[in-house]
Amino acid sequence: MLAAVTLFMFVCFTATTNADHHHHPCHTPNITGLMAVMSLKGEVKACGAFTYDSTGKKLRFRSNESHPVNSSIGLDILMFFDEGIFYEIDSKNQSCEKKKLHCTMHPLDIPDDAKFYASMTTGSASIEGEGLKVNVWTGGFTDSKDHYSMSVTMGCLPVSTLYFFEATPFLFSIMEVEMEIKDPDLLVVPSYCHGQPLEETPEGTINSFLHEFI
Repeated sequence: MLAAVTLFMFVCFTATTNADHHHHPCHTPNITGLMAVMSLKGEVKACGAFTYDSTGKKLRFRSNESHPVNSSIGLDILMFFDEGIFYEIDSKNQSCEKKKLHCTMHPLDIPDDAKFYASMTTGSASIEGEGLKVNVWTGGFTDSKDHYSMSVTMGCLPVSTLYFFEATPFLFSIMEVEMEIKDPDLLVVPSYCHGQPLEETPEGTINSFLHEFI
């Protein structure tokens, strides 16, 4: 697996660029699916189901629930990107923590300032049904030298995103995508979280979807 990821990285950054200044980032529709998070050191960080509301800018991710794996992180998080808050939910104990969201970047949508890098086909372009054409978008973080490479289909469905963090690079793989919100209740704050005060953020801490895995 690690060798495949390394090869993918090599292809992404050595492919013939088809850069077109008329390309603008597309935006993902409402989707549900599965997400796997893996460090490039070979550790599976998390794997679970997600629901993403692209219009309301809401994301629910629950790891190790319907697809248990030997991963290092168990999460149930509900993020409200426009409001700048998120909830860490413990449904078993019916408790939650409400926190401030410092960064809205996540692997399910292309940032507005991303740069088009290239179009390429994974698998085979010459054999019918054996290839998937994707657009690759790249960009960086304003407050660091970290950067990312995001692959999406021609219909703007996310396929994978590589985040090149100085400490540990991460690969987010998106699978079993459906273009609908199958359970809208997952994007509603549970009743036992109502009235929860906003927790103070310790100095030096950055809260974001990505930082849940670092």
